[in-house]
Parts: sequence; structure tokens; C-alpha cells
Amino acid sequence: MSESATAAPSAGGGGDIAALARGGRTNFLGFLLRLAARLPFLFIAGRLYGATALGRFASALIIVELLAMVCTVGEKRGLAQRLSDADEGGEPSHIVCDGLLTAFLAASAVAAFLWVVPAPMFPSGVYNTTDKLLVLAIPAVAVTEILLAAQAYRYDIGTTVNARAIVQPWTLSFGVGAFYFLSRGSGLQLAYLVSAYAALATAAWPFFRSYGLPRGWHPNPGRMASLTIRGAPLAAADAIEWGTRRLDIFILGLFATPIAVGVYYIAQQVASLPQKLKSSFDPILGPVITRALKDKDYDAIARQVCQVGFWITAMQAGIALALGIPGKAIMGLLGPRFVGGTGALAFLLAAEVVAAMAVVSEAALIYVARFRNLVISISTICLQALLTVGAMLLIDRYHLPDLYRSAGAAIALSLALGAASLTKALALSRILGRSINNWRWALIWAAAVAVAVGELAILLPEWAELIFGCPAILAAYGWVIWRRGFGPEDRMLFRRKAGAVVTEV
Repeated sequence: MSESATAAPSAGGGGDIAALARGGRTNFLGFLLRLAARLPFLFIAGRLYGATALGRFASALIIVELLAMVCTVGEKRGLAQRLSDADEGGEPSHIVCDGLLTAFLAASAVAAFLWVVPAPMFPSGVYNTTDKLLVLAIPAVAVTEILLAAQAYRYDIGTTVNARAIVQPWTLSFGVGAFYFLSRGSGLQLAYLVSAYAALATAAWPFFRSYGLPRGWHPNPGRMASLTIRGAPLAAADAIEWGTRRLDIFILGLFATPIAVGVYYIAQQVASLPQKLKSSFDPILGPVITRALKDKDYDAIARQVCQVGFWITAMQAGIALALGIPGKAIMGLLGPRFVGGTGALAFLLAAEVVAAMAVVSEAALIYVARFRNLVISISTICLQALLTVGAMLLIDRYHLPDLYRSAGAAIALSLALGAASLTKALALSRILGRSINNWRWALIWAAAVAVAVGELAILLPEWAELIFGCPAILAAYGWVIWRRGFGPEDRMLFRRKAGAVVTEV
């Protein structure tokens, strides 16, 4: 599974693009595997547990994953810079272990607090002791993120694929089915807990093989405090970037019924599949950018951001069209009650496309202007909150059906992420003194052809629409974007021999 393992730093821009292509290609396979695993989870969870149970689970999971992200103290992305700064000296395993221990202690303290005060996870007040076990996932998620970041620094993207695209989602899918018969009321929570520790074990084994045991390392409160202070802006940016995809569920939970929240959660889970393509490049983009920064090669950074930005936009747009046009049939798979979330699904898919430039620009901004990036991120989530609450109040004013709230929240997210993309791209362009742009007109032509094929596909019976229509839409889009939009560097993404030599593991 691991195509890109430990590799020497690339020399030159072409080698960096090749490294990005290798990492993205490996993790793109992970995206396809994650897609194959996510669909059984959505089907089983929707059919067996229903919208109300999913709404309760979604509300609890927001708090768990948000706090786990904060407890990484920014090491998910900051670790690459710390390791890069220590390339000339210092033991890498010691550097990673400082971050691991800091994250574990912070996550354990937060988990203990939520065990005693579980109200933030369960605002409805409906929970039992088994439900509270979900807090034990916080240390596992935080530590796993740092282990995967350490492996990504050595260009080992295969471990991320194994942990996040195979072990965790398939364990979750099997778990929700098994725990339904053992503990129907808490099956979703228990399945997630088991999947989190399965992913941790999958990430830990390659880490110890690659870095070895931290011999001679001792905890140092001073180093850990310095690490926490330095990583605070990164941790906040990570939490806010993650929070923009969860704030809508939180606000919906305040204004809408659990059924509406559950329907929206399912739509969000489908829409988040294209978002995973961003993570196809995130682990490898950080190390490449930090090495270019050491050489003050701003041309290379701008080229890498624009290249990856286009790759993500092109792939996300194709998958968004393939999932969005037959959206009614996809949501109907989970039950008639979920069809009402089709409008929300369409806007959520659009949001992921417009967010592409924001996420790749941020990958550089966190190293060259972390506080400015933090200010933009805070402004984005505040704008999203205002727009979402405004949409809820408008729906109340005109007495619209409850499921309209889902579409309103999705529209608010799209507008906020679009504003973030423009702002972060402009900020990075001014800092680097180079143009930052991921737009190509071929995206319009490819989308037009995909829509035309999709209009024919939705005339088919629902089963044929899903089996034949989705692949046909994606194939039509892919053919046009390959012929009209992709140049020689773009096509590296689909070639196994893309440049620098990589050690196989």
C-alpha cells in the first residue's frame, strides 16, 4: 500500500511536484478505499439507527473531535517544521515524543473533564454511562494525528491510507452493525471508539519501525511548555478549519429537531468525501513547503500551492458532480426520510469545491504568517456563524419546513468558505510576491459535459442511476479535464514513475 515511504528531500521544484504527485496519488487510492468503506457505514447507520440516534451521535462527535484537534497542540502540521529545523542535529524520535506526550496529557485531562461533565457532548441531556465512553477516543485521535504527521514528514503516506482509509472506516462500518445487536442505544459511540484505537495501532507500528524507540529521551516540562506556546496558533487554526465543517451541526442542534440534525449529518458525511481529497496532499505538502522555506524559494512555494490547488479543485468538482446530480437517489438509499437532505447535499458539495484554494493557501500561510492566517480563520468561522443564525431566523420568520434549515446552513457554509478562499489566496500572494490562482477555464467545460450526462442519468431508474449514472458523470468530466485542463505536470499525478526515486516499503 505504501508507495511513498521514507524519501530524501527533493531537490528542485520538479522534484517537489513529483513528491506531491506521489503523495497525492497514494492518498487518492486511500480516498477510493474510504469511499468504499463510508457507504456501508451510512447505509447501516441510516437504516438501523435512524435520524434521531444519528443526530445525538453527531452532536457528541463534534465535541470529541474538536477537542482532540486542539489537544494536538498544532503538531499535526507544526511537527514538519520542527523536524525540518532539526534536520542538522537532534534526535527525530525525541522531537516527536515531546509532541506525543504533550498531546496525550492534554487529551487525557479533557477526557476526564468530559466524563465528569458530559453536558457539552449531549446537550439534549439524553445519555447513559456507555455513551460517555466516547470520551476515551480523544487521546487516541490526538496521538494518531501526530504519529501520521511524523510518518508524512518522511513521505510515508501509505500509513495514513492504511489508518484513515482502510482500518478506521471499515472498523466503524462493521462496528455499527455488530454493536447494534449488543448495545442498540450506544452502538454508534462504541463503534467509533473501537475504530479510533484500531487506527492508533495501525499508525503506531510503522512509526516505531521508522523512528525507532526514543532511547535516552526524558520528559521535559520546559520543552513541552515551549511546544504548546509555539503550537497554539496552529492548534487554533486547525480547530477553526475543522470547526467550519461542524459549526453548522452545532447551530442546527440549537434551532432544529434531532431528526433534521440527523438528516443533515448524513448529507454532510456524503459531502465530506470530496473533502478527503484535500487530505490526499496535506500530509506531503507541509514537508515540501517547509523545505522550500529553508531555501527561501518563494517561486517553488507559489508553484506548489497553485499546482495542488488545481488538482484538488479539479478532482473535488468531478466527484461533487457525480454525487450531487443523482443526490436524491443517494440520499434515498438511507431511507425516505433522508431524501429531504438533497438540497443540503448539493450546497455542501459546492462548499468543498470553493474551499480548495483556502486549504492549500493555508498550508503555506501557517508557516509564513500564522497569526494572520489565524485572524482570517477566526473571521471565517464568525461569518459562517452569523450567516447560519441569520438563515435560521429567516426560516422562523417565514415558517418554512424544518428541513429548510439544512439547506440554509449549507448555503452559509458555502459563502463563508468562498470568502476564506479569496482572502487567504490574496494574503499569500502578497507575502510571496507571486500570483496564487487555481482557476482554469477547462473546469467550466468539463462541468458542462458532466451536467449534460447527468441530466440523462437521472432519467434512469434509481438503481441504474447509481450504478451507471455516477460513473458515467465522473468519466465524462474526467475525459474533458484530462484533454483540456491537464498539462505535463498535472499528469504526473497519474504516473507511477513521477520523478525522484522512492524507497518502497
